[in-house]
Amino acid sequence: MEKLVVIEVKERIGWITLNRPEKRNAMSPELIASLSEALEVLAGNSEAKVIVLKAEGKAFCAGADLDYIRQLQNFTFEENLEDSRRLLDLFKKIYEFPKPVIAQVQGHALAGGCGLVTVCDFAFSVPEALFGYTEVKIGFIPALVSVFLAEQIGQAKATELLLSGELISAEKAAELGLITQVVADGALEQFTEEFAQKLIQSNSGRAMKETKRLLRSLGKQQRDEALIAAAEANARARASEDCIQGIAAFLSKTKLVW
Repeated sequence: MEKLVVIEVKERIGWITLNRPEKRNAMSPELIASLSEALEVLAGNSEAKVIVLKAEGKAFCAGADLDYIRQLQNFTFEENLEDSRRLLDLFKKIYEFPKPVIAQVQGHALAGGCGLVTVCDFAFSVPEALFGYTEVKIGFIPALVSVFLAEQIGQAKATELLLSGELISAEKAAELGLITQVVADGALEQFTEEFAQKLIQSNSGRAMKETKRLLRSLGKQQRDEALIAAAEANARARASEDCIQGIAAFLSKTKLVW
């Protein structure tokens, strides 16, 4: 069985690759755990000065795994809360990671997959990629990412994206500040690597670590409190009638008129 997440350290870049292309790199509990473990490994690797998060296949990450979504309908509140906290821990680990983290987005990043992009320090994307937090369309709420997104692009724009649930182009994502830059077709990997090398060769690793630590310390208490509340809201939403109905329609591929 192939690894869900592959790690490689090359020329002081720590590459983390989501390796579930047949499922569009959907976020199963196993993939979340593997990604978290990969980050822990690279946090302690002195050779890796900058981290690049990328993915195999056409999609960067399509959000939650369908098979796991089916299981959620039978979870208790406590089980849903524990599951929500695991995703929260992953998002926080990336957001507060002691080294710069770059998302190399070669395809669509949706729902939780868009959340992964949100918590990275830089994100470069191909023009064809779509981004969006589509949770409200299935009766769910984008609780965890809302805290990070509002901090990153401002509450007004975050409200627009989260309440509409609409997909946006890479160009629009760059305009909003959700991603750093759109890169021409065929040049994404080279561009990302060259940018990472510029950080590695031009900047002090310790200075980048301390700068990021200081930035993440701003409003940390309020953010952590908001994230705890978001995890609980996430767990409650999963048991709501709207979410149950929305997931059923999504899985059966039937259009639901609310």
